[in-house]
Amino acid sequence: MPLALDPESCNAHCHVFGPRVRFPYAADAPFIPPEDAPKEKLYALNDRLGLGRCVVVQSSCHGQDNRATEDALRGRAGRYRGIALLRTDVADAELRRLDAAGFRGVRFNYMGHLGHAVPAAEVLALAARFADLGWHLQIHGDPRLLVELGPDLAHAPVPVVIDHIGRVDAALGMGDVYFQALLRLMENARFWVKVSGADRISRQGPPYADAVPFAQTLVARYPDRVVWGNDWPHPNHDGPPPDDAALVELIGQIAPDAAARRRLLVDNPHRLYRFAEAA
Repeated sequence: MPLALDPESCNAHCHVFGPRVRFPYAADAPFIPPEDAPKEKLYALNDRLGLGRCVVVQSSCHGQDNRATEDALRGRAGRYRGIALLRTDVADAELRRLDAAGFRGVRFNYMGHLGHAVPAAEVLALAARFADLGWHLQIHGDPRLLVELGPDLAHAPVPVVIDHIGRVDAALGMGDVYFQALLRLMENARFWVKVSGADRISRQGPPYADAVPFAQTLVARYPDRVVWGNDWPHPNHDGPPPDDAALVELIGQIAPDAAARRRLLVDNPHRLYRFAEAA
């Protein structure tokens, strides 16, 4: 029997690409999607999976032009939230405008294939400027960043959300130095983690059995600071993209009891992304 989801369950990590005739890809984009993934496809997927809420994360293929993401939020106002890509010298007025449009944080990429890494000092200075909005930082990067950036991020003036289980390598086991570094960060109450990306950290492929214990551990130890997403449409994925319905079924292993699933999919996203507020 398919896993039954609360209708307010949140897909807290996905993207939209294009359509490029309306929202062109950035001239300096680190990658160009082979095909568009517009909001209509995202809406249809979430509806089919039973995910009534969603967080659209601005993709580096669109750079800091957040219009495609903003358009996706507008189409489902109040139920969809956004995470922006921004310059650290963005105007305060633009931060306020994006907040009113439904954005709730800024993502910074520290993956080599996704372009320039912004110095931590600049990231923290921007965070201080949007702290009053109730936004957070979202950090995506090579697992080395858990060691290198951890001390700086530990002093962030806002919550810090780590993407995709820290992009650790499941083949290295639970004692891996970078997974242990992630656990140490999570002892600080300002850190959250997305237990998305089981398909990215797995080295065995579907059904990603080697990745499940990492996500289970995070959900069990930090039940009030975890969220889940499917990462649709799975950009820069090694090998065939995962089956999104199978990723939903995996939640039953990651959060084995109903109370844990409720926190992961409903309660925690409700707090972090402020779904109670009209967009």
